[in-house]
Amino acid sequence: MSEFTNVTVVREANVYFEGAVTSRTVLFPGGEKKTLGIMLPGEYTFNTAAAEIMEILAGELELQLAGDAGWRTVVGGEEFQVPANSSFTMKVMKVSDYCCSFLG
Repeated sequence: MSEFTNVTVVREANVYFEGAVTSRTVLFPGGEKKTLGIMLPGEYTFNTAAAEIMEILAGELELQLAGDAGWRTVVGGEEFQVPANSSFTMKVMKVSDYCCSFLG
């Protein structure tokens, strides 16, 4: 899906890691919440409250989910799921465009 219709966009940005990761929150009529953002090259660790699906729309990164020993490459067009009350680390190799869907 390349566009969302009939949504509310929160005007204020979510800014992390001194501006290296930014996003905007999109709220859907049924209560669903997503964020759309950009990540600059660097290494970032995020903690989750709700489970989420991260769609990498463009770019390239290495991913390590909490509890995993190794890293895996994720590129534009791929996605990964993160459990609730967990964390994940990304080593962003190329500027990455993403859509995060919260699952609960």
